[in-house]
Amino acid sequence: MKTYIYAIILMVTQFISAQEGDKENKWSGSRPDGHAPISVMGDHTHGKGEFMFSYRYMYMNMEDLNRGSENVDFSNALPPNDIYMVTPTNMPMNMHMLGIMYAPNNKITLMAMVNYSSQEMDHLTAMGGAFKTESSGFGDTKIGALYKFFNKNKQQLHGQIGLSIPTGSIDKKDVTPASTPNETILPYPMQIGSGTWDTEIALTYLKQWNILSFGTQARTTLRIGENDNEYRLGNKYSLNNWIAVTAADWLSFSGRLELGATDKISGTNPDLNPMMVITADTANSGMTYTNAGLGFNLYAFKGSIKNLRLGFEASIPLFQNMNGIQLRNKETITLGLQYAL
Repeated sequence: MKTYIYAIILMVTQFISAQEGDKENKWSGSRPDGHAPISVMGDHTHGKGEFMFSYRYMYMNMEDLNRGSENVDFSNALPPNDIYMVTPTNMPMNMHMLGIMYAPNNKITLMAMVNYSSQEMDHLTAMGGAFKTESSGFGDTKIGALYKFFNKNKQQLHGQIGLSIPTGSIDKKDVTPASTPNETILPYPMQIGSGTWDTEIALTYLKQWNILSFGTQARTTLRIGENDNEYRLGNKYSLNNWIAVTAADWLSFSGRLELGATDKISGTNPDLNPMMVITADTANSGMTYTNAGLGFNLYAFKGSIKNLRLGFEASIPLFQNMNGIQLRNKETITLGLQYAL
């Protein structure tokens, strides 16, 4: 009987030790590099019962013109070089994003995000005049679920399926020299939402070593149907790859490389004149690109603010090949706070 009891105790002890060893061998989010660069969404999952609240601020600037992959002067878009009467020269955008994640079990993490954006666009006319338009408002609402396929050997693989709900306006208006004193519908880049119910799909692989981690994420946004203004924004595709180095228990540095593509806009808004300004012509939409980013994560691993994370990243395009003629993407700055409990 004693032998039987000792055998049971030994088996239980070995099982507990194996579980503890397996836990130590799992990919861990409790490191400064346990999350991807702050610009990457849906990069991590949570354990059963965990919540995470997040806030992100993103600044993106577009300036100067590209025709294809070549930088061209503004005059290249205006008569006698082209048909358009107006060209944009600059477009800064600010976006605020609030997100929440909750894991009902160890396999599934639910997520939701809302955003508010404001943007302005400077223009140059064929007659040498200049003017500015502005728009702002709440954008499309995103909901989704992450499913963890496995987490072992310091590796994790999870997938994401999500839905973008068309809560953002596609009817933003402002006054232009041609419409004064009345407001007129703004071109596609100045609208806040897509106007369509869109599917978002992603697959993320993560790997950790002692002070180094790697991640890669394939993501696509597929537009469904046509919106009330008779057009559909282009589908989006991206492949993000990042490496992070842990410098201390509370600090990591990251480098990121993104390859991406956006399809052309399908259809046209009948209220826009495609010969007036280049942003109203759907031929000038869609692109392929390569971006590079550098950033850091600050992580509170103990104390009263344990599991609070501050992330920062600055990115620039290395390459961009655009359909037609479009504003060049310049710098993007992302800053965010994440708090798990």
